[in-house]
Amino acid sequence: MIVSDAFKGKSYAVLGLARSGLATVDTLVASGARVVAWDSREEARALVAGKAELGDPMEIDLAGFDGVVVSPGVPLNKHPIAMRAKIAGVPIIGDIELFALARPTLPPHKVVGITGTNGKSTTTALIHHIVEQAGFPARMGGNIGLPILGQEPLEPNLHGPGIYVLELSSYQIDLTHSLDCDVAVLLNITPDHLDRYNGFTGYIASKARLFTMQSADHVAVIATEDEPSRGIAAGVFARLEAVDSSDIDRTEQLGWPSLQGPHNAQNAAVAIAVAKALGIDDATIANALTSYASLPHRMQAVRTHNGVLYVNDSKATNAASTAPALAAWPAVDGKPRIHWILGGVAKSDNLDECAPHFVNVAHAYTIGEAGHMFADLLRPAMAVDDSEMLSAAVRRAARIAQPGDVVLLSPACASFDQFRDFEARGDAFAAAVNALE
Repeated sequence: MIVSDAFKGKSYAVLGLARSGLATVDTLVASGARVVAWDSREEARALVAGKAELGDPMEIDLAGFDGVVVSPGVPLNKHPIAMRAKIAGVPIIGDIELFALARPTLPPHKVVGITGTNGKSTTTALIHHIVEQAGFPARMGGNIGLPILGQEPLEPNLHGPGIYVLELSSYQIDLTHSLDCDVAVLLNITPDHLDRYNGFTGYIASKARLFTMQSADHVAVIATEDEPSRGIAAGVFARLEAVDSSDIDRTEQLGWPSLQGPHNAQNAAVAIAVAKALGIDDATIANALTSYASLPHRMQAVRTHNGVLYVNDSKATNAASTAPALAAWPAVDGKPRIHWILGGVAKSDNLDECAPHFVNVAHAYTIGEAGHMFADLLRPAMAVDDSEMLSAAVRRAARIAQPGDVVLLSPACASFDQFRDFEARGDAFAAAVNALE
């Protein structure tokens, strides 16, 4: 884990004891800080008993604390801890801010921070892969993988300093005040999480903060393919590297098995620009793009059965993130090939971003809470089976799909009506596919 003298003798309250909260407690305690921790779940509190004091930040006196560390899942616009900490004059921070505060005490390193509405995880994993292929010591964390505080600090090697590659959600950026990324990345901005912000403008402002924390001699890599991203690019202090998915040669992209589709062209363009900003040579970048393996639940090929490819894109939880998947398999000789499984908890009452690619869909299979609504919406454009359950949708698609077709789970919805999270939904899809005979 990361241990730092930056926290020695200081006091922190930690609210929320999931993975990042537990790693935060361990880091602070090992660094010599006083820690008062709390979670509404008794079993979570038991995990820190004997390490930290137990106390609810909503009840204890916060005066004199150096920070209240909260989970990114805590809605600051609604939770009373925000006002309570403000009255006490104590900053509300997250584990990424603690990492930022610890940076001066760590061995020489660089930080790449990646944000955006869609594509963050793939781009983070791709950049991490390129950095590793170049021989640099590397760690991946933030909104992906293990909590960054729980990982061992990087030591330089003969190739250069260690590189921390961090996926950063808007919620994590909200809790961060001093993270000066050597390379900060913005992929795109479309409406999302609006229940946490003062409209779309507030969400855009959250993303922009990653760049206001940067020093002028650092690099901002921004895909300038939507108006909000162009607006942020116009105001950055750091050296701007503007990129576009059209920078990618689509013929060359065919040689990158796990990076197909227009959305992955944007991800690749950004990753290439970041790698060049880090001084990585073209040959290493090219080899890494070819060898990169896709993350689970993100355009992940599950199986080819009877000539039909089954693809798990469960991470696509809104229409904007599903649209590129529908574009990835265009119709052949006018014949649409995609059998599209969608539905769950809808984030909007339309699929407007997907509409330009309906011509690629041979048949839709709707599931979950939004299933009936989406079935009615799609029937004028395509054949629809209101399947309700994911397993039924897979079986019905398997009966109809022809060799050369693609059965695509890309739900355009959250999963919480029928599944714990998008991972559980993707695992259920893979299990249903693998059960086909």
